[in-house]
Amino acid sequence: MKFRAKIVDAACLNHFTRVSTMIAKLAKTCTLRISPEKLNFVLSDRVASGGVSMWCELEQENFFSEFQMEGISAENNAIYLDLTAENLSRALKTAQNARALKIKLTNKHFPCLTVSIELLSVSSSSRVVTHDIPVKVIPRKLWKDLQEPTIPDSDVSIYLPVLKTMKSIVEKMKNISNHLIMEANLSGELNLKIETELVCITTHFKDLGNPPPASEDASQERPPEQMAEVHVDIRKLLQFLAGQQVNPTRAVCRQLKGSHTFHRGAGRLSARPPWSGAQDGPGAHLTGTENYLVSNKIVHFDLLHEDVSLQYFIPALS
Repeated sequence: MKFRAKIVDAACLNHFTRVSTMIAKLAKTCTLRISPEKLNFVLSDRVASGGVSMWCELEQENFFSEFQMEGISAENNAIYLDLTAENLSRALKTAQNARALKIKLTNKHFPCLTVSIELLSVSSSSRVVTHDIPVKVIPRKLWKDLQEPTIPDSDVSIYLPVLKTMKSIVEKMKNISNHLIMEANLSGELNLKIETELVCITTHFKDLGNPPPASEDASQERPPEQMAEVHVDIRKLLQFLAGQQVNPTRAVCRQLKGSHTFHRGAGRLSARPPWSGAQDGPGAHLTGTENYLVSNKIVHFDLLHEDVSLQYFIPALS
């Protein structure tokens, strides 16, 4: 296995740093998947056990001026590495105003991602700062649980309001309740609600719009004004909202049909994690934010911003 890449454009370097900061806010540890065309940051906690899951995708040609990799074989041309997300984020934060950044898979008594940052000194000569980030190489037999998520039909899909606005509201609600009710319908209406023995507070959003259904049969039987409802842990929702460093131009939320994880194909459900090897998943162009609500099962956030995409799954409370 071999991997080495280089960034020389300042805008690309800053963007890659923001993405790594976002990942560090969303996951303590994650899997970095390296393929010839893409980088993916993957978190595959079991949703059925209450954990969140994540799939972040970057088109490597939009970030790197040089990119070379060789996987474990020609048939399985990919590399999977477990790493602590904060270690990568901390290393990249030292690359502000850098002339260039190089990333390489090395072996220094243990596998490492070696990040070399070329900085300009006062005398205009360059100096190199090197970070060795410990990683764990994931064997081929475990790849099946770390593939692209597959999305069945949803009860309701709705475009989200500005995420900073949602974050501000949810932060205030967190002081009153530990869980939050999300309601959405096919008329572009979204409600954020908390209920306790003493108080009920609801924030209403209207005219948000709904994405077209993924299939002709999806949601056809559902009255547009009928609300789909899901209860989520407010801390998990706030972690997702607080972690956003890449401002999406479209954000979508879906309420997905199933408490287990799923694979692409006519909305069928399986008891495995929400990842599959399908190659026809959501594109890598982050141009919006969607939310997909599934009655009392799973909330799927789909954020799009040009050359980065993020899918994030939060399980419903029972």
